[in-house]
Amino acid sequence: MAKKKKKSAKKDPNVIAVKKKLKVDPGRPAQVLTSKVSYEGSLFRVLSEDIVEPNGKKVFRDVIRHNGSVVVLAIDKSKSKKNPLVLIERQYRHAAQQFLYEVPAGKMEDGEDHLEAAKRELLEETGYQAKKWTKLVKYFASPGFLGEWMQVYLAEDLTPGEAQPEDDESFELQFVPLSEVLRLIDAGKILDGKTLISVLCYTRLRALRPR
Repeated sequence: MAKKKKKSAKKDPNVIAVKKKLKVDPGRPAQVLTSKVSYEGSLFRVLSEDIVEPNGKKVFRDVIRHNGSVVVLAIDKSKSKKNPLVLIERQYRHAAQQFLYEVPAGKMEDGEDHLEAAKRELLEETGYQAKKWTKLVKYFASPGFLGEWMQVYLAEDLTPGEAQPEDDESFELQFVPLSEVLRLIDAGKILDGKTLISVLCYTRLRALRPR
């Protein structure tokens, strides 16, 4: 009896199999045909643009342009190196319509150095300063329509001081053990993206370091 030939699965022409390393290539940007400012405020502006994307398609996009932000993961190891404390802000966010647990962050000013912006935000929001600063990761928060990118810094060897928050800023500060922050993440209680990325990236790096 002749054996039946197995039908080979059809390959999706849009899917490329990565055998070794993923080649990270930002590619070329879209060609902008028309652009107009639909809204401009103190934090961002909205551009309405007709563009030709790299694949040749002509499309219309509304894009929010923003100077970029810095994020500070402030860590206190004075009581425990195995389970350090994370500086967390509890803050009401009207867009989310709820209180969120977040790490300190803020918008960069025009032409401001990234690290200097991070130091300024930590001091203004919490009163703390740090002797040791390390870059962790940079990411785009929601690149489908938002051009804002966020640079995360790890701040260590903290010293307390007096906070100088903006008039519209109001939050509670608390030091939370890293293990508790991770428990809250697993339980779905921490919903802020920059906090999730910062804490999980830091936790991964700690696991990779030789002991």
